[in-house]
Amino acid sequence: MATSSDETISSDLEVENVKEEVDLKLKLFMVAFFIIFSISFLIPGVIFVYYLIQFFVPLVLEAGSIFTVFSNIQSILALMFMPFVMIVCYFIHLFLVALVTRWLWGITERISPSKEGMIPLNRPSKTLDYYHIRSFMIKYPKNVYVKGPFPWLANWLFNFVGTNKIGKGTTIEEQVCGDKFCEVGNNCYLGVNSVLTTHLVEGIFGRVSYFKIKLDDNVTFTAQGCIAPGGELKDNSYLLPYASAFKFSKLQGNNYYFGIPLRKIFKKKTMEYLGLSKEDLERDKELRMKQQQLKKELKTED
Repeated sequence: MATSSDETISSDLEVENVKEEVDLKLKLFMVAFFIIFSISFLIPGVIFVYYLIQFFVPLVLEAGSIFTVFSNIQSILALMFMPFVMIVCYFIHLFLVALVTRWLWGITERISPSKEGMIPLNRPSKTLDYYHIRSFMIKYPKNVYVKGPFPWLANWLFNFVGTNKIGKGTTIEEQVCGDKFCEVGNNCYLGVNSVLTTHLVEGIFGRVSYFKIKLDDNVTFTAQGCIAPGGELKDNSYLLPYASAFKFSKLQGNNYYFGIPLRKIFKKKTMEYLGLSKEDLERDKELRMKQQQLKKELKTED
């Protein structure tokens, strides 16, 4: 039978663990989106409308007949320059999206810098507020670049804004997450629907695990691989489809990995799976030695 002291302890624990709704600061979300969206369209929109009114409409649309359009040099030039003006305006839009996002991102970093750790969800804090704001802020720019006709510019976007550090020669296909707090080395390939998640929400009223992911050079994801917060992959780590790692996993590299959770594929199984011969492995070994030697020479020159 429970005593009165047991009831007192139980009630005290309930008071300590009072769960609060997360205040998402939706007004700040909307303000950030409106600033990025409106400024990025304002300048290219003015340029395009000016060209349309001053040149395209009078010289092409109001020319009178199609014969007049193709017999007048000014009309021909106005028609030919329309695609060029549209492309220039589009690139101005892309640049302004990145520029305004970088400006807003810098403001949030000065107020509350991004840092590794566990962010509680059941009590208000500046760290939690700006974690949510930054997570929302980067979604529109990422979507504009990745879903556009020049998706490879997304690497430049992340480096320019400062959300990630992505090395030269790295290709990142359309993926889940991977838009902040990641360091990716040179000559890496991240396949379709791969996941670099630097955060995990552990329960509605739990906490956010927020830790940097680091990939060294020549790391390859085939497709739908997953690295959780705090993961580190050393040089020449190769992940087969669906290979996934838990939080704080550290791979030594120079090997192939598969499974959930991922684990090494030993040489014999690698040869069987990929249909390789001993000569292929020897050539691979020589190539890696040359790469390492070249890397040492470049570091010496620097």
